[in-house]
Amino acid sequence: MQTDTIFRIASLAKPVTAVAAMILIEECRLRLDESIEPWIPELANRRILRSLSGPLDDTVPAHRPITVRDLLTFRMGFGSVMAPPDTYPIQKLIREYRIGGDGWPRPSQAPTAEEWIQRLGSLPWLAQPGERWLYHVSCDVLGLLIARVSGQSLGTFMRERIFDPLGMKDTGFYVPRNKIDRLPGCYFFNHQTNNLDLFDDPANSSWGSQPPSESAGGSGINDG
Repeated sequence: MQTDTIFRIASLAKPVTAVAAMILIEECRLRLDESIEPWIPELANRRILRSLSGPLDDTVPAHRPITVRDLLTFRMGFGSVMAPPDTYPIQKLIREYRIGGDGWPRPSQAPTAEEWIQRLGSLPWLAQPGERWLYHVSCDVLGLLIARVSGQSLGTFMRERIFDPLGMKDTGFYVPRNKIDRLPGCYFFNHQTNNLDLFDDPANSSWGSQPPSESAGGSGINDG
């Protein structure tokens, strides 16, 4: 560990994304209680599961559109399912579609933002908008909203409006090759073997190149 080591800060990307959204709200380019559908039509006309354990086609219509406030408070109606894999039918599609929030982040293997939102829009929701708190996925939608409203990639907007003004020169969604030697190996505890196993090797790191999409929910921001 060195004084200039770069760390994977994962879900700490979420509050940074909230700051980016609040910049657009302060500039009146977004409003807290307006619908996101003009910017993200892929999530219009949502269908909601009657029961998390029920068939995926047993749904009811959403009572109202998703708002910016719903995204900021993680109450848009979809998020991580906090249960062992395959406890509920929806988990299989969350995993196959790489929606996120259900395992270790691997940004280099993520779908593009357009593929991701199309896949998300094809799924039934877990709850009505505003009804309950559900972790993670709302923030990735918020990141896409910021990109579409600003007309920039999320990473570019964050760099120009947050990171550069604050002198956060090593913060971004991936580590450039000329800085990769400052990224340490990332390990996890394997409960089956009681050993520390290598999850991400800097030599071929999942954070070592520009990812197909920039996950505001936490798969890619790094800080030195």
